[in-house]
Amino acid sequence: MLSRSRSRRAQFRRTQFRRTQFRRTPLLAAAVLLAATACSSGQQASENRDGQTGFVSDSGRVSTFAADQRKPAPVLAGQTLDGKEWKLADQRGKVVVMNVWGSWCPPCRAEAPDLVAASKELGSSVQFIGLNTRDLDQAPARKFVEAFGVTFPSIFDPNGKQLLNFRGQINPSAIPSTLVIDKDGKVAARVLGPVTKQTLLGMVNDAAAG
Repeated sequence: MLSRSRSRRAQFRRTQFRRTQFRRTPLLAAAVLLAATACSSGQQASENRDGQTGFVSDSGRVSTFAADQRKPAPVLAGQTLDGKEWKLADQRGKVVVMNVWGSWCPPCRAEAPDLVAASKELGSSVQFIGLNTRDLDQAPARKFVEAFGVTFPSIFDPNGKQLLNFRGQINPSAIPSTLVIDKDGKVAARVLGPVTKQTLLGMVNDAAAG
């Protein structure tokens, strides 16, 4: 009789333990989800305070700088996809449009026709340069250039080192991005995300006007 009583008590304790664990599981999951959400929100808030974004939207985030607030552009020099050496320092006296892109990036494909149209309309008065980043091989980058009829050169930057030089101006995860650099080699405008033809033309005109 005593043995049966002990067995029943043991079974009762096991049942209660399982019920307690069942109740704790969803609470634990909710706590983990809440912590992850808070962490993500904190990171986004930090990025917004710094004026930098790591996301890419349908229309890019535009910043323009008055002539007395412009900072010198970082060093940009390297080999282009067609095997030629290109240096930003050689472009003094000319407005430069630098576009960061990758063949793997859907928003880069979306903005490519606008960039091509703007470069054709502006002609030789403005130097366009692409910074092809994180394409580990040149083949997909060249296919991209051919597919969209891109006529301006692009520096090949497979490991993103060139892009890191611009981390004070561009968040390395914000691709595509575009900088407009004035005739004195200073950053006049920036777009984090895709750029449209009209936006780019306006930015270039402002940079050229000083």
